[in-house]
This record gives sequence, C-alpha cells and structure tokens, in this order.
Amino acid sequence: MSSTDTAVAALGTRVRERLARLRPGVTVGELTTLPGGHSGLTYSVPVGEVSYVVKAVPPGQRAVGRNDVLRQARVLSALAGSAVPVPGVAVVDDAQPAWFAMEFAAGQAVEPVLDEPEVPMGTARARMLGIASVLRRLHETDLRTPGLDAPGPLDAARELERWSRTLHAVPAELRPGGEELLTRLADDVPDALAPVLLHGDFRLGNVLCVGDRATAVVDWEIWSVGDPRIDLGWFLLFADHRNFPQLGRAVPGLPTEAELLDAYADGGPALPTMDWFRALGRMKMAAIMGHNLRRHREGKHHDPDQERLPPTIAAMIRTARELLG
Repeated sequence: MSSTDTAVAALGTRVRERLARLRPGVTVGELTTLPGGHSGLTYSVPVGEVSYVVKAVPPGQRAVGRNDVLRQARVLSALAGSAVPVPGVAVVDDAQPAWFAMEFAAGQAVEPVLDEPEVPMGTARARMLGIASVLRRLHETDLRTPGLDAPGPLDAARELERWSRTLHAVPAELRPGGEELLTRLADDVPDALAPVLLHGDFRLGNVLCVGDRATAVVDWEIWSVGDPRIDLGWFLLFADHRNFPQLGRAVPGLPTEAELLDAYADGGPALPTMDWFRALGRMKMAAIMGHNLRRHREGKHHDPDQERLPPTIAAMIRTARELLG
C-alpha cells in the first residue's frame, strides 16, 4: 500500500469514528471518491439511510488556499439558516490532515451552455434567473456574522493585479491582445463599492438545483469579502454560449446579461461600471484557460481536450476589449 493509500485509509477510519458518534447505532459505510473536484479531496459516505459529503486536505499538503477545508466549513456554518441555501455542516475535525463532513444536498449542478446533461430550456432559464436572486441574498449577508472574517476587502485593483499575474504567466501567443486588455483595464479601475460576502466562482455549475429551485450553493474554496461586481461579472459570463467558441452550446431562451442584472437588482439601482467588471471576468477566464493549456503543452497535466481552448481564449480577450469601448 502506498503512503497516499495509507493516509486515505487513516482518514476513512477517522471519518467513520466521528460519524458513528454522531449517529449512534447506525451503520457507517466506506468513503467513495466524488469525481469532478479540482481542489482538496471530496468523498461521499453513507450513514444509514442518509449520506454525507466529506472534504479533506490531501495527504502531504498544507491547509492553505483551496485546500483550507476548515475555512470552507466556517463560511457554510456562518450561512446556516440564512436566506442562502447551503449544505449543513455535521462534523469538523481540525486535526491534521483536517476534514469536515456536510449533509448531502440533492440536486444537479449543470452549466447550461457548457455541461452535460442538457437542461430543458424553461428550466435552465428559471434556474439562472433564480440564482441571480440567490447571489443578491448572498451579497446581503451581514459581514459581522461569526466566521466571515477575511483579509482586507477584495476590490477591483487587487483582483486585477492578481489575475494579471496569471495572464502574464501564459505565453504571449496563447493570449492575443492580452497585453492591451490589461493596460486598458489598469487605466480605468473603478472605485470600490461597500464590501460584501463573495463566493468567488458563482454560477449554475456551483449551485445544486432540483427542478427550478436552488437547493445548495457549493464549492466555497475561494470565498472572500469584497466588491459585489466581482461575483457578478463572472456570473454573467455564462449567459451566452458565444462567449465559448467550440465549447459552448446554444440554449434558446437563456436570460441575457441585462435580464440577469435586473433580477439581481430586484428593482434597486443598477450597479455602476459593470462593463469593466464584465471585461474583468473575461480576462480571468482567458487567464485560467491559458494556464490550463500551457500546463498541458508543457506536459505537466496531459489533457488533449485543452487544445480546444484557443478560440475561446481569443474571444474572451476580444470581447473584453470591446466592452471597454
């Protein structure tokens, strides 16, 4: 047995012991790896007739950044019982390697323009408009709630600086027009709005839904506190398949970006300088895709599917520049 297998087996023992104490007399099953995660380790474990999802720090790694599962547990606990649907946290174990268990939330998290299975047109539209309201309620969370302490607010300047470094790490030939886009973004950074709770990757792909209804916002690895338009600019990206050449699928009837902003505002005033944040969201997506493609071509993470990304990277940069006028 490898050291990794030994570490996972030890984690399984710890999880089963804690869940057995939580549910005395109920059979606790084995941990099963859940596919699709890109950070930390995620498992499901049956306990009698119910299931839990376990998130753990990978063996040999530190509980920092995306692997800081205790920080994820804190935000979920802070939102428990709020207007934002989240899975309930059942157990938190801060002994290294740290892990926590949360209730299994029913539903599917499908990005209509990108993911399988296809979602009926009316359902996709209702879900997207519905989670625009969820995002507003998330942004209305009282930041004085215990557990929501975070480093200094994330404003437009800090977000631009962070993602500029990521885009600069992508070879120039994979980011045509990227340098001009970064210059134009830096030349007109908007003033910050009052900070709110940010999810960091808010979209239908990270919201479980049953029918038209959102049942749980998941994947809180990069939550922070900052300008609400950072979340919004990212969310709006996924309203139009044309943002993703060779990757996206047309979904007739999906809400437009303007409709989503109206649903988010719920009759309130429109947020200023949203075009800048829409452009920022496109730059971030270009940086992420460029980073993934570079890693593939350097042999660090073999995934031939990454070769489909160049048209989308170019489109993200081009349309971002168009948004800036």
